[in-house]
Amino acid sequence: MKLFQTAIAAALLGATALAAPAHADVKIGLIGGVTGPIAAMAPPMIASAQLAIDQVNANGGILDGQKLIGVVGDSACNPQNGTDAATKAVNIEGVVAIVGPHCSGSVLAVANSVTVPAGIAIITPSGTSPEITSLDDKDTVFRTVPSDDYQGRALARTLLDRGTKKVAVAYLNNDYGKGLAEAFKSEFEANGGEIAGYAAHEGEKASYRSNLAELASGGADTLVILDYGDGSGLTLLRQALENGFFENFVGADGMKSDATFKELGAENLTTFVASSPVGEKSDALEMFSKAFTEAGGDPSAIFVTTSYDAAFLMALAVEKAGGDKTKVAAAMREISNGTGETILPGEWAKAKELIAAGKAIDYKGAAGDHNFDEKGDVPGAYALFKVGANGFEMIGEMK
Repeated sequence: MKLFQTAIAAALLGATALAAPAHADVKIGLIGGVTGPIAAMAPPMIASAQLAIDQVNANGGILDGQKLIGVVGDSACNPQNGTDAATKAVNIEGVVAIVGPHCSGSVLAVANSVTVPAGIAIITPSGTSPEITSLDDKDTVFRTVPSDDYQGRALARTLLDRGTKKVAVAYLNNDYGKGLAEAFKSEFEANGGEIAGYAAHEGEKASYRSNLAELASGGADTLVILDYGDGSGLTLLRQALENGFFENFVGADGMKSDATFKELGAENLTTFVASSPVGEKSDALEMFSKAFTEAGGDPSAIFVTTSYDAAFLMALAVEKAGGDKTKVAAAMREISNGTGETILPGEWAKAKELIAAGKAIDYKGAAGDHNFDEKGDVPGAYALFKVGANGFEMIGEMK
C-alpha cells in the first residue's frame, strides 16, 4: 500500500514546494478531486499516475537523469478550486505540464483561465464533457478518456438493446451532468425510446424527494442518474430506494463508485447498473495491471488506466520536448500518433533511448492507443457493470 499512502499523503499536504531552478527536479502537476464529489475515486487515480512517475525515476529519470516530481493539487471538482490549484502549480511550483484536472468543470476553467494563457499542456484522465472538445485551447488540452457524447449515446443504445424503452433522467447541473444527459436523451429518443422525466438538480442538497416524485410522475420504472456516487448521486439513489419511486437504476461512470455499495449495501442494489470506460484487452493493459497490483493498487478501479496513461504520456512528451514547456503539447502528438516503435507501460528506458536517438515512438497504453484527433480527443471502450457481492462486476461491453 506504499504507493497509495504516498499519493494520499501528498494530496492532503498539498505537496507544496518552492519552484526549483531549471536544472533541478522536473515537476508536473497532478490536479485531482481529492475532496468533493469524487473524493473516493481520486486516491487510486492519483496513485496510478504516481506509479508512472515512479517508473520514470526508477529507469533513468527524465531528461538528464533528473527526478520527475508529481505536485498534487486539489480541484475538489470545482471550477474555482481547480483554477486556484492550477495557478499555484504553474506560478508557484513551476510545473512544466499538468495531468488533470479530474472533473470536466475544472478542466474547462483551468484551461480558459490558467493553462492556455500560460501555454501549458494539460491531459485529463476523466474530464469527459463534450464541451472540452470545443475549447479554443491552442492545441494544449488532451484527454485519455473519450467524450461523454460517446458514453451517453452508447448507454442509451445499450439500455434500448436490453429492453428498457422508457426512463426518467436526473442529471447534476454541471458540465459533466448536462453534457452526458444531452447525449443520452438525443440518442435514446432518436432510437425510439421515451424520456418520461428529465430534470437537472443542484448538488449536495439534503433531500431530493420532491425531485424524485416529479420524475416518477411520468410513469417510468427506470431512473437514469447522471451524477457522482460519492455526492448527490448517492443521496438521490438512497432516497429513490427508500421511497420506492423507481424499480431500476442506471448510472454512468460518475456513479460507479465504491461508495454506492458500501453505503447502501450490495443486497439493495440488485437492479442498479452503471457504465464505465474500460481498457481493451492488450499486453499494455496486462503490464499495467501487474505493476499496479504489485504497488498495492486495484487495476479495476475507475479511471486508473486513463490516469496512468495520462502521466506516462506527459512524461514522454516532456522528455521529447527537452523539458521546454512551450513544446510539450506538440510533443504529445508526436509520441502517440500510430507511427514509430511501440512503447508499452513501464518501458521508460526504451522510450528514452529512442527519443535520444531521434527515432519515432508510439505509446500504446493500458486504456488504449490514444491516437489524438485534431481536438485532443481519443476513441475508447465502455462496459456496463452490476453490483456483485464484492463490488462492481462487468456485464458486457457497450457499443
